[in-house]
Amino acid sequence: MSDNADILFMRSPRTIRERSRQLYEVGLQAKLPHFRVRPEKIVDVAKFVIDVTRENYPDGNIPYHSRWSHFQVGGIDRISWLRKHAPEGRRDQLSMARMFYDLVVPSILLDAGAGMKWAYKDSYGKEFRKSEGLAVASFDMFAQGLFSSDPRCAMQSDATGLERLQSDVLANGMQVSSDNPLVGLEGRLLLLRNLGKALRNPKFFSGKAVGTIGSLVDYILNQFGAETVSATDVLSTVLEAFGPIWPGRIEIAGENLGDVWKHSLAGGDGVTKNLVPFHKLSQWMTYSLLEPLEWAGVRITKVEEMTGLPEYRNGGLFLDCGVLETVRPDALSREYSPGDEFIVEWRALTVALLDVVGAEVRKELGKTPAELPLAKVLQGGTWAAGRKIAAKLRSDGGSPIKIKSDGTVF
Repeated sequence: MSDNADILFMRSPRTIRERSRQLYEVGLQAKLPHFRVRPEKIVDVAKFVIDVTRENYPDGNIPYHSRWSHFQVGGIDRISWLRKHAPEGRRDQLSMARMFYDLVVPSILLDAGAGMKWAYKDSYGKEFRKSEGLAVASFDMFAQGLFSSDPRCAMQSDATGLERLQSDVLANGMQVSSDNPLVGLEGRLLLLRNLGKALRNPKFFSGKAVGTIGSLVDYILNQFGAETVSATDVLSTVLEAFGPIWPGRIEIAGENLGDVWKHSLAGGDGVTKNLVPFHKLSQWMTYSLLEPLEWAGVRITKVEEMTGLPEYRNGGLFLDCGVLETVRPDALSREYSPGDEFIVEWRALTVALLDVVGAEVRKELGKTPAELPLAKVLQGGTWAAGRKIAAKLRSDGGSPIKIKSDGTVF
């Protein structure tokens, strides 16, 4: 393959599935170096996920596993607040979609694992932790104009506003202190500044709201059509437009691949041999960019082609329920970095197992992949079940695996 073809190959959901499935098949043969797979326990996990899904969504109306539900925590409808307080002249459907993009992308980049000690208290005096706390904190910062350089339009995220963001401003906005530490603060700041630089690219960010994240709405609709857009096209756009923001990792022809890692048994050949792509945050971002388009009247297709998200809630579910076991008895006593083969193996097995469990859930609920894509299985779902069993097994409700996070992966 040419360099460009190799890069596109590493960005494809199909490749994520193929490389993850390759490691899963090796696991079924008991030949992986770090984990054993117990497939006989998958049915029990699927039943657990179905029970949690029915408890959370008794009407069967399951949303995507995206950022938007987090903005409603504490019984506060923050999305309606945004609609009401949007500047006059910017309340039509597409303008609102642009504003929602401006909010949700920085919010996602700020979400990569808060640690077990951090919490955020909102203006109502309510305290939130983990993903919900990070969502509310990022919402408040956005509403206060911390990502905007235009005093006439505080509720936007533009290149200059993000590039000039300072560590103390971000720390203050996140209520970080010695008594309230947040894991990976500097990593998050770097991502936001890099995001500002990426917004200088006129290919993606020269729409009606030039230099803002929201101008990506115009690019997507102009490029793929104003009536119907596929989720995979949105993902490819996210991976290309936001690719430069990620810290330097594995590259092909000078192109940073992002959330792509090595495993000795992943297969393949050429420059992509043994490389395993995940694109966890990019896929979650894509899920979160679909809804504003739907709210603007755009029909979304091919969501079922996206993969599950290999993070500690979904991966923890399979460990805590015994579908995965570590080869070494002491493996869970140490801390790992995202690039360690142990973590890459765990994440790949998580992707493959989510496909297997997803099929079981659909079978029980009588749904097709298009009706219940993994984006909804997660929300229903595996992520909630992972959190539920973690709270039961560990006092802090955290991950069964200790991960040294830099704020850019998990």
